[in-house]
Amino acid sequence: MRIAREFLRRPTAVFGLVVVLLVVIGALTAPLIAPYAPDEQLFDGLTLEGAPIGPDAAFLLGTDTLGRDLLTRLLFGARTSLIIGVVANGTAVTIGLGIGMLAGYLRGPAGNALMRFTDLMMAFPALLLAIVLAALFHPSLWIVAMVIAMVNWVQVARIVYTETRGLVERDFILAERSLGAGHGRIVFRHILPHLMPTAIVWGTLGIATTVLLEATLSFLGVGVQPPEPSWGNIIFESQSFFTAAPWLVIFPGIAILLTALSFNLVGDALRDILDPTQRGRM
Repeated sequence: MRIAREFLRRPTAVFGLVVVLLVVIGALTAPLIAPYAPDEQLFDGLTLEGAPIGPDAAFLLGTDTLGRDLLTRLLFGARTSLIIGVVANGTAVTIGLGIGMLAGYLRGPAGNALMRFTDLMMAFPALLLAIVLAALFHPSLWIVAMVIAMVNWVQVARIVYTETRGLVERDFILAERSLGAGHGRIVFRHILPHLMPTAIVWGTLGIATTVLLEATLSFLGVGVQPPEPSWGNIIFESQSFFTAAPWLVIFPGIAILLTALSFNLVGDALRDILDPTQRGRM
C-alpha cells in the first residue's frame, strides 16, 4: 500500500502506467477489437491510382501500401512488441541477475572470470551484435527475443555484481556464515531478496529499451519478418511513402515513442520508491 500511495502521488508515473495499460489491453484484445484481419488486403483499401488511403471514417488511421488497415496492424504489432519486450527483457534480467549475483558472491578467480566475460560482452556495440546474431539465425519473433536478451543482460549483471559485493560484507551475512549456514541458504534467503527491487526496476526500464531495439532491428530488416506485423517493420515497409503517406510512419512512431516513454516513467518511479538511497533526494 505504501508503494501504491507513493506511486499515485506522481502524475508522470500515473500517466505512464495508464499508457502501458492501454497498450497491454489493446494488444491482448486485438483479435476482438481490431476491425479487420492484420493481413487482409481490402478491396477499398487503396485509391484508384493504387495509393494508400488517409485516415477517414472507414479507416481511422488510414491504410498501408497494400490496402491493409493500419489501426489493425498497430494493434497486432503491439502484441509482437510486448511479447518480445517481456520475454527478452525477462530473460536478460534473469541471466544478468544470476551471473552478477554469482560473481559477487564467489569473488576470487571464478567471480573475476565471470565479470571479465561480462566486460567482453559490453565491449561489443549492442546494436551491431544484435544485427550479427539476427543475421546468423532465421529471424522470427522468438529468435529476435533471444537475440535481444543476449545483448541486454550485461548492464543488469554489472549492477547486481556491485550490490552483491556490498551485501556479502554486511553483518547479517557474516552472522549467517558463523552459524554454519550453507551457500544456498545465504544466496536465496538473504542476498536474492535484497536484489529483487533492482530486478523489478530493471525489468520495467528494460522493456522500453527492448521495444526500441526490436523496432530498430525490424526497421533494418533483420527483426520480425513480414507479414507478421511489428511497429518497426510497419515503418520499414512504408519508408518510401513518407512524403506521400506520412501517417504510415507517424502513427507507428508515436506508438513506439509513447510505449518506451511510459515504461521509462514507470521504471523511474519504481526506482525512486524501492531504492532507499533515492528517497532522501525526492
